Amino acid sequence: MSAPRGQFTSNFGFLMAAAGSAVGLGNIWGFPTNVAANGGAAFVVVYLLLAFMLAYPVLMAELSIGRHARRNMVQALRGISTGPVSRGVGTIAGFSGIIVASLILSFYAIVAGWMVAHLADPFATLMGAEESAQWLTGNSAARNLTFTAIFSGLTMLIIASGVEKGIERWSTLLMPALIILLLLLIAYVLFQPGAMQGLEAYLIPDFSKLSPQLMLSAMGQAFFSLSLGVGTMLIYGSYLSKQESLPRLGALVTLIDVGIAFTAGLLILPAMYVAQEAGTQIYSEAGELIAGPGLILQVLPALFDTMGHSGLFVAIAFFALMLIASLTSSISMLEVPVAFAIENLGMKRKPATLLTGLVIFAVSSLIIFNFDALFGLVVSVSTEYGQPLLGVVLCVFAGWIWRRDQLLKELQEGHPHIEQTLFWKIWPWYVRIVCPLLILAAFVQTML
Repeated sequence: MSAPRGQFTSNFGFLMAAAGSAVGLGNIWGFPTNVAANGGAAFVVVYLLLAFMLAYPVLMAELSIGRHARRNMVQALRGISTGPVSRGVGTIAGFSGIIVASLILSFYAIVAGWMVAHLADPFATLMGAEESAQWLTGNSAARNLTFTAIFSGLTMLIIASGVEKGIERWSTLLMPALIILLLLLIAYVLFQPGAMQGLEAYLIPDFSKLSPQLMLSAMGQAFFSLSLGVGTMLIYGSYLSKQESLPRLGALVTLIDVGIAFTAGLLILPAMYVAQEAGTQIYSEAGELIAGPGLILQVLPALFDTMGHSGLFVAIAFFALMLIASLTSSISMLEVPVAFAIENLGMKRKPATLLTGLVIFAVSSLIIFNFDALFGLVVSVSTEYGQPLLGVVLCVFAGWIWRRDQLLKELQEGHPHIEQTLFWKIWPWYVRIVCPLLILAAFVQTML
């Protein structure tokens, strides 16, 4: 027998968990890095449009299917299927979601490990352990492996505790702390020399920078940021009470996610230009971003160094923020394969967590020892291609395969008069036709 299913005990608990899944390194690391690499404010405008035009409708599909089925992605898609072909497609899509979620977590844990190492660095400096501090900030395989293991262990500890005592409890503690730290750091950075130049680059769009690649990057960012396509929101939806209004919760999660991504940009972009003002080179002569995925780990420590002794405490606050953001997302990604192991393989939660966590850590280790060849490839395959294409499949299941009367009945739970709302008049045909076409059109554009 599989373990009994958990359930979020409050609306606030779900919001913090879902927003925590959405608000992670995708917002605070990925989003500002993409903004800096893709023309500044032009990317921000495209991202905001796609977050509401594509990500929110797909989020609603995931939450609806998840709460209706109350199972993992494989069984949920099979459960709403109407024949052998759709059941087969649902099985393939469900397993693909588990694989993509695991791939995302495998590279995500490496980046999060960097954050843990950089959080330890100021403490080593304060204690006068200079050699340790240099090792912590150096890019060695040993350091990466050590801190990926530490971060993976923290993620497994939370997931092993279950939905209420693990995911919900830690999300409600960590998310408010994240927001407070983020706002305090923004207030500090905006008063530094060079910050206003960064603010201009972030807020004043240059639409000559628009390109098909920018649109694909923005779409990938929106899906990665909201944890879409891989079953994380489907799983969280399956832990939701029937009394909750799904359209309202989905809108709130999207708004919180977009709001924090935008707010993170108010920290990172000005901080980049503050670091540039202090002598750190962030763009090449050709105008391309130099640092790539390690952007904030090259720019921000240089900024903290210019602050003298107080920079150590600002660094602690910043990397604590990054660790919190990392954990709130990683727990949602690990829950995808763990839920499958519990419900399909009949495993208890703790052994399921240990098994899946160790398999993903093994993949992380493979990436660490083949970093140049694998890291960028895994990021691109999973976030720019895997998530949006799986999003198309979820749209097809919600719009074409799931019986309309069952879909309406599910949405009426917690929202009895939804049939009379603008949401019901627009969303079913929008997720059925517009979302798949827009996502596929973005891919076609990049191939021309």
